Amino acid sequence: MWQALMWGGVSGSAVLLGALAALFVPIQKRLIGYIMAFGTGVLIGAATYELLGESVEEGGFLATGAGFMAGALVFTLLDIYISRKGAAKRKRSHEQDSDGGSGLAIFIGTVMDAIPESIMIGASLLAGKGVSFLLVIAIFISNVPEGLSSTTGLLKGGYSKKKIFLLWLTVLIISALCAWGGYFFLEDASPAVMAAIAAFAGGGIIAMVGSTMMPEAFEEGGPVVGFMAALGLFVSLLLNEL
Repeated sequence: MWQALMWGGVSGSAVLLGALAALFVPIQKRLIGYIMAFGTGVLIGAATYELLGESVEEGGFLATGAGFMAGALVFTLLDIYISRKGAAKRKRSHEQDSDGGSGLAIFIGTVMDAIPESIMIGASLLAGKGVSFLLVIAIFISNVPEGLSSTTGLLKGGYSKKKIFLLWLTVLIISALCAWGGYFFLEDASPAVMAAIAAFAGGGIIAMVGSTMMPEAFEEGGPVVGFMAALGLFVSLLLNEL
């Protein structure tokens, strides 16, 4: 149980590390694009190998398919809503429109990204084989540039460094608690329920990658990001085989 809390906190800490880097260290946008593209490939691999593949084996195609499409749909609807509130560019590293509402929307959007990912980190411990390092690494890599870019938007919105730090510290705590919840509340779940929940998280992750990470990566990194995404997927495959 405490391992779930710890690993959820590790994945969530990447947002805070990215934010600290944005506050104190100048980082080239092209490098952010490369990191984002690499994280895209790793996340796609994690969703495919760790979430969907195992869900089909354990719970069947029906539960997996229903969960996957539901996850993608729910994320998309929530993404549309918070985007209209000012968080459309929460993963973008360039300057964003500044207003108080958009700053809050950026924070809510980041939490929305973190919840399904963290739940599945905790749930991965239920198999008794230890945490899924593929999931943890994939989520960590994707969270670093999110912390970088979101912090830029919050700074433009007039948020102080102290307030920004507290917001991302809150994300870290929420990530840890969601991972703990994924372990605690799913401990007695049936294989079909576990498959549906894992696929739901996978659908949300794929929808998030397509709507936020991939556009940002290409915008900042150019055509090279195609190779970086392929490299990320290869690393994901390698980690899955270890």
